[in-house]
Amino acid sequence: MKRNYSIVALILIIFFVISFLTNILGALNPSVSESFGLSETMAGFLPFSFFIAYGVMSIPAGILVERFGEKKLILFAFILALLGSLLFSHFPTLSVFIFTLFTIGTGMAVLQVAINPLLRVAGGEENYAFTSVLAQLIFGAASFVSPQVYSWLVTNLDKNSDTNNWFITLLSEVVPINMSWVSMYWVFAILSLLMILLILGISFPKVELNEDEKVGSKDSFIDLFKNKLVILYFFGIFAYVGAEQGISYWMSKFLQVNHGYDYETIGANAVGNFWGLMTLGGILGLVLLKLLDSKLVLRSFTILAIISFGFALFGDRDISLYAFQASGFFLSVMYPIIISLALNSVSKHHGSFAGILMSGIMGGAVVQLLIGMLSDVTSLKTGMLLVFVALVYILSLSFWAKPMIKNKIINLKKK
Repeated sequence: MKRNYSIVALILIIFFVISFLTNILGALNPSVSESFGLSETMAGFLPFSFFIAYGVMSIPAGILVERFGEKKLILFAFILALLGSLLFSHFPTLSVFIFTLFTIGTGMAVLQVAINPLLRVAGGEENYAFTSVLAQLIFGAASFVSPQVYSWLVTNLDKNSDTNNWFITLLSEVVPINMSWVSMYWVFAILSLLMILLILGISFPKVELNEDEKVGSKDSFIDLFKNKLVILYFFGIFAYVGAEQGISYWMSKFLQVNHGYDYETIGANAVGNFWGLMTLGGILGLVLLKLLDSKLVLRSFTILAIISFGFALFGDRDISLYAFQASGFFLSVMYPIIISLALNSVSKHHGSFAGILMSGIMGGAVVQLLIGMLSDVTSLKTGMLLVFVALVYILSLSFWAKPMIKNKIINLKKK
């Protein structure tokens, strides 16, 4: 079919917004904990409320997309995000916040399922690898930007230093005193509304799903769950998202508690830099995957991630600050490599398998809750040791994975 690059541009914008809304939780953690007087367990329950939506909604979302089409589901997702953001902005209580996190998480899970096949069709199958990588780079860029926006908002609202800025003045009228972080949810509401208006004005192409993109029948899921590799790869995604969120969500709080860094400025910037370095690491990873076997790349980056995270937990003040950020660089290649190894390790039911793998994103929920619970009875440093468990599991995957198809590499000697 004719390529539709306006749809490709829209999808790239959607990836930006997904990331902007999703990866702010780490920067918000200390502020939310202080505002609501949360224990570490309750602080860990917040990302649980968000990421558990992926476990609940990934497979049903695939069924809904096949039935109602991409445009309706994307609109539905942003309407959920809009309503959730507005609800919390007007009623900033803990119970409403937890409900809002689940609502926005559900919307983001639906979006993740809906936009990937659409990107393949709109940009062309022959360009899919390039557009997918471009989408991931934009995703990483938004993760860098959102903590910077948060830091700018709370600094100006708390100090009331920018009274000539109409936006800050407007927010100061609606944001509760001593809860300036709530301003981010007004920003989320505005972004979601703009996305709804944008999507309403665009015609979407008809997407014919490839066989390996379809959700599949109940029998296909039963068949997959009988395969030990399917379970092992599910826990690979579970471990990766658990480690990624375990670092990004708790690092600002850790730097505040253990080293006295200000969480609204230095802590938030550190979270942003974590995601920014993850984007840069992804670029290097693309080059390395053309030169080396993906298992070797995964193994090398995982070992370096373990070392970096060790310095972050046990290093002095400055080393800890920079090592936390550097760990994002080394985590960068894990998700795409695990996904590709998994899908290349089974011969059928790829659509159903992809749904199972996406459900593994709930690792971002479970690991954070466990870190919080362990931190309450010991310390945050001890609780974050669970990230090592997740990283060691990923390291093991780089040894036992035996894909039927390996990544194609350039033979430099032959050249």
